[in-house]
Amino acid sequence: MNFGTLPSGEQVECVALSSGRLRAEVLTYGAIVRTLEVSGVNVVLGLDTLDDYLTRSRYFGAVVGRYGNRIADARFTLDGVEFTLPANNGPASLHGGTEGFDSKVWTIAERTDSSVTLTLTSPDGDQGYPGTLTASVTYTLADDALRIDYTAETDAPTVVNLTNHSYFNLKGGGDVLDHVVQMDAEHYLPVDENKIPTGELAPVKGTPFDFTEPHAVGARYDGAYDHCFVFNGEGGRAKVTGGELTMEVTTTEPGVQFYSGSMLDGVATPYGPFAGLCLETQHYPDAPNQPQFPSTVLRPGERYTSTTAYRFI
Repeated sequence: MNFGTLPSGEQVECVALSSGRLRAEVLTYGAIVRTLEVSGVNVVLGLDTLDDYLTRSRYFGAVVGRYGNRIADARFTLDGVEFTLPANNGPASLHGGTEGFDSKVWTIAERTDSSVTLTLTSPDGDQGYPGTLTASVTYTLADDALRIDYTAETDAPTVVNLTNHSYFNLKGGGDVLDHVVQMDAEHYLPVDENKIPTGELAPVKGTPFDFTEPHAVGARYDGAYDHCFVFNGEGGRAKVTGGELTMEVTTTEPGVQFYSGSMLDGVATPYGPFAGLCLETQHYPDAPNQPQFPSTVLRPGERYTSTTAYRFI
């Protein structure tokens, strides 16, 4: 289905998926998950028109890249060469820059009633990143879950960190301050005034960041979370309960950015503060500048892969 036309003349398609009690709509613009219904309840924040996504979006439902999250001072060095990126979040580069993957039209490569694969080629120098990167994302509805599979390949050394930026509200409305969150994460990444990790993996025990036991979003820290949590070992897990639904998150990624939507303002977007929360599974912010973090470097001949599933019970 045609969702609209960009000023460039590019057409944006809307792909409908279904499986069991799940229904979803995916846009080719930004590989956006526009809707995700569980037994008729839409559990993600979406926008009504293409113009809304162009003028009011805060990455709603999009795949962000090349590098999800922040890179300090909008620069990094790889193999002795410094690369400069657009600074679009104070001095940092956020979510791939001013024209990241969230603002590109992806190509439909394959589709079935319950899945769609979208591809995107990012040329050498795109937003300052080296190498031509060919990326894909596959959305699959099955077994009461939305599964997201990412791949990427490059023709020159680069960095890559893809994630999905969906805002979840399991009640289908209101705020998420009463949503209960639990994460298999005994450490988190403290940040400086620009939300760049200090490099420390700090224990959550005894802090408002301890979600090893279930806690409501609004119970501590004024609910204003925007931090990367470090999963214990391989195979990260998190769980959110809101209303009558529980969402279990599993991922191959080493961390998750938990953002509670505190900066949504109801003006720049149609949603007010805490209207939805994000669980952006990913590698760590600013990893290209912090060699003690797991590497995000991708080289020719290698294949980047990442899988995350959001299962509803």
